[in-house]
Amino acid sequence: MELNDFLVDDEFLRTFAIVAIGGLGLLVGSFLNVVIWRVPRGESIVSPPSACPGCADTIQARDNVPVLSWVLLRGRCRACRAPISMRYPLVEAGTGVMFALVYLRVGPSVEVVAYLYLAAIGIALLLIDLDVKRLPNVIVLPAYLVLPVLLAVASAVDGDWSAMLRAAMGGMLLYAFYFGAMVAYPGGMGFGDVKLAGVLGIGLAWMGWGALVVGAFGAFLLGGIFSIGLVLSKRAHRKTGIPFGPWMLAGAAIGIGWGEGIWGAYLSLMQ
Repeated sequence: MELNDFLVDDEFLRTFAIVAIGGLGLLVGSFLNVVIWRVPRGESIVSPPSACPGCADTIQARDNVPVLSWVLLRGRCRACRAPISMRYPLVEAGTGVMFALVYLRVGPSVEVVAYLYLAAIGIALLLIDLDVKRLPNVIVLPAYLVLPVLLAVASAVDGDWSAMLRAAMGGMLLYAFYFGAMVAYPGGMGFGDVKLAGVLGIGLAWMGWGALVVGAFGAFLLGGIFSIGLVLSKRAHRKTGIPFGPWMLAGAAIGIGWGEGIWGAYLSLMQ
């Protein structure tokens, strides 16, 4: 067998892995739709089974295939023909794309599980914060255990604990920074943002200090640009409360994806 045959096989396996991870993301996205709807209302995410809000008819398995079912049903309930929000397939497709991007960034490693978990809860928190302006403890607080455990397993497998130590320090630093901002300006920062900051600091700092700096700065840059745009368009005023969680998560995504490269380029310009 020639070298080119091995390269083709490697490329096929890589493509298969990306597609498989993306498919997993579609399934997770379907579950996230349940989480996004029920958690803010204090409802169980396990039971009862999903049902049409119009006619209360239980959604059958054939009508619960991510994205495809919505397309085949033309965005309507099979039983009563009530419209089904396009948000459902968008969340499913978006989660699939995000999972594939995470795999492309992190690669076939143990820590990819940690970042897929972070991506999943990030999508849920983003939409919940937009909907009800809250970051539920039931999602944020378990991440303080789950994420470090997953990253600790990665450190144990790699035999390198430096990234784990950096992640712990990054989580504490970003938590302290947001806590200080909340104390200094209570109207502009909620304690939910502070708690989320610690989780994001862990995930960002694992990648590197550059990822942490870029991710933290990116949140304020994006949030500031958006707020200024709202004020200039007269859709808000200076004291209007705007959820900051989505911008924290967007900044973290930038930091994890490109933070180290951006930080390296910045440092090179300073030399």
